[in-house]
Amino acid sequence: MTLSLDGPLVLAGAGKMGGAMLAGWLKRGLDPKLVMVQDPGPPPEVAALLERHGIPTHLELPDLPRPPAVIVAAVKPQLMDQVFPRLAARSGPGTLVLSIAAGKTLASFERHLAADRAVVRAMPNTPAAIGRGITVCVANAHVSPSGRALATALLEAVGEVGWVEDEALMDAVTAVSGSGPAYVFLLAEALTVAGVRQGLDPELSARLARATVAGAGELLRQSAESAAQLRTNVTSPGGTTAAALAVLMREGAGMPELLDEAVAAATKRGRELAG
Repeated sequence: MTLSLDGPLVLAGAGKMGGAMLAGWLKRGLDPKLVMVQDPGPPPEVAALLERHGIPTHLELPDLPRPPAVIVAAVKPQLMDQVFPRLAARSGPGTLVLSIAAGKTLASFERHLAADRAVVRAMPNTPAAIGRGITVCVANAHVSPSGRALATALLEAVGEVGWVEDEALMDAVTAVSGSGPAYVFLLAEALTVAGVRQGLDPELSARLARATVAGAGELLRQSAESAAQLRTNVTSPGGTTAAALAVLMREGAGMPELLDEAVAAATKRGRELAG
């Protein structure tokens, strides 16, 4: 699907996530002439992308002939209050504001905008950097069906997209998918160490853990079966996997309980940071 806009797209923050989104938009046919990037120092790979497509970067945006069709706020959350007010001043009645800043609420953007401005808050995760992320969005009351469709199209450039209607659920989304890659990486780390303790060479153990986690994830992505069924498929009664799962699924102290506690802690911390 070709990505087309009826006005400029302003990208504030062209780091790894903003740069990955921009690369996805350009692959989908977005006209580089419509893109304006505000970033004092994008990483080398993003700078090369910008140069290749003739997209300049700005410390301060120049005057625009008309309000942007989209403002994508992709700067670090701690910088948003410093950067966004100047972006908000560029918005018009038809501008969609799309934020990917973790923890920043719809209200934190609305207070800088006219009362009728459309705002979408989105929570992507780091696999978006390779086009395999998942992003969950919530919209304020001024986002039209066409605005939702535009936000979906922009975010699908880096993976899957879902929506919730209750903004309070974004903390749980962050705890599951936003922080979730770190849980998977920890699994690979722990599996590597466990293999070494059983006598494997560290390099081989790391290779086994990485390939196993990555391969299992790809199988899960492509399979129509549930995660529970895929686990059952690997588990022969009385076999080695069953022996390991008896430990990992130990009642009251196994992986399910630990993950439940971890996600609850991350959700709670998200609420505290949103303040």
